[in-house]
Amino acid sequence: MDSLEPRKVLSLLFIIAIAVVFTLQFGPGSNGFATGQPGVEAAPSAAAVVNGREIPVQEFRREYAGQIQYLRQQGSPVTEAVARQFGLPQQVLERMVNTELLAQAAERHGLRASDEELLKILHRSPEFQKDGQFDYATYQATLRDYFRQTPADYEEDLRKRLTAQKMLEMVQNGAAVSDDEVRTRFEKEGNQARIVFARFLPTMYADKVPAPTAADLTTFKQSHEKEIKEYYEANRFVYQQPERIRARQILLKVPANATPEQKAQVLARAQGLAKELEGGKDFGEVARASSEDAGSKANGGDLGWVERGNWEPELANAAFALEAGKVTQPIETKYGIHLVKVEDKKPAQDKKLEEVQDEIATSLYKREKAKDLAQAEAQKALAELKAGKALTALFPPEKEGQPALLRFETETRPEAVQTDIFNAASTNVPHLGPAPDLLTAIFAAKGPAPLDQAYPVGEGFVVAQVTERQLPDDANFAAKKDELRKQAVQAKEYEVADSFLKQLKKSSKVETNAAAIDQVAGG
Repeated sequence: MDSLEPRKVLSLLFIIAIAVVFTLQFGPGSNGFATGQPGVEAAPSAAAVVNGREIPVQEFRREYAGQIQYLRQQGSPVTEAVARQFGLPQQVLERMVNTELLAQAAERHGLRASDEELLKILHRSPEFQKDGQFDYATYQATLRDYFRQTPADYEEDLRKRLTAQKMLEMVQNGAAVSDDEVRTRFEKEGNQARIVFARFLPTMYADKVPAPTAADLTTFKQSHEKEIKEYYEANRFVYQQPERIRARQILLKVPANATPEQKAQVLARAQGLAKELEGGKDFGEVARASSEDAGSKANGGDLGWVERGNWEPELANAAFALEAGKVTQPIETKYGIHLVKVEDKKPAQDKKLEEVQDEIATSLYKREKAKDLAQAEAQKALAELKAGKALTALFPPEKEGQPALLRFETETRPEAVQTDIFNAASTNVPHLGPAPDLLTAIFAAKGPAPLDQAYPVGEGFVVAQVTERQLPDDANFAAKKDELRKQAVQAKEYEVADSFLKQLKKSSKVETNAAAIDQVAGG
């Protein structure tokens, strides 16, 4: 037999690769490279090594390019930078590692894709067809021109994918659900509610808390000694900081293989810019026009606050020796030639607990009192709610007809937030997140009604009113039973496949080559 691979870099890659646990990589419970050898580097020629078997860099490069191409074909304007931001290179390699793990497991179980199964895939792939029929010449040309693979190499890769899929199917065939599981699923999904709630956060009342008196502070410190110490330890980085400068830079890059003449030309440019700055030109404007540091150029070279250890010694020594407002002479590092302006300086500090305990105690005191106020206001709102008033009338949105929480803005006062309908299978309350006690109370309600207490959620308190309730009934269960069983089986198949794959990872040795991944993905 010869070999194959689709033209648009993923038609088959996705027919097979997605089937081979693509969903396992992005679904709940995915844990990335949770393998037996974290941090171990693979051989330079491999993107990863799975139990001694290499995944070559060139295969990872091809699959990663295919993933990018596929996303673009689907209308996503994904760039390499965005792909890196969302971890796509690691996800692609993880999928390849999973395929290898499953293929190795299949070998141990005596499973292997047959020639007939390979032919079926090849013959139905439109990339290898001419006039609606599989054409061997088209097949060879596609592999040669688009994937740089021989038929034998392609078919070996395809066989591995199909074998991995067979292993996965064998595992999933053991997924079965009982009538009780189907009924439980129905009762959770059919048990629905919609609520309106308001949050009462300590930050909403902080400005109403006066500073403690000396007597109050003394009493608070005595009764909260443990909390004050814990706060200090958790925030030690605030009280113990190295010397820092706020800086801007202009960077002119020097090629790694630059000749002395080329270096001299770059230095001359930097000296010319230094003279412009000495003549009164604004540093930010010069940086925007001339700097070659992509990360700071658009912001006028602004680097924010910098510690000495963040920079090359020669650059740090020159910059940290300056007064605020001064600019260095051109400084050469491995990155190029720099001009740095020091805009502000902060000396090193090492404040002991004794020096800051009053400051911490005051902050904790005000936080505690603000939380007390938030709870008191929540209780007051609850009383009005139980007296017949509506949360939407008590706490209408401040602007635009939509509460700040749904505009992703800071909440400065309680506002009524209405949720969409959700069911008892939910682990979160919409717009609130995890709130187990509140969820329990919502689905204990038999109909629309205010809940009977203010519930602690996060740092604050929530008052809620159930506005709609739907309970599962037997008539609906009979109509939906088959579909519910299908959904339950699919969920169980995912669960057993995910568990099997995690166990394979746990018992395997996977070495990854971070440098190769970065090189392929442009990191």
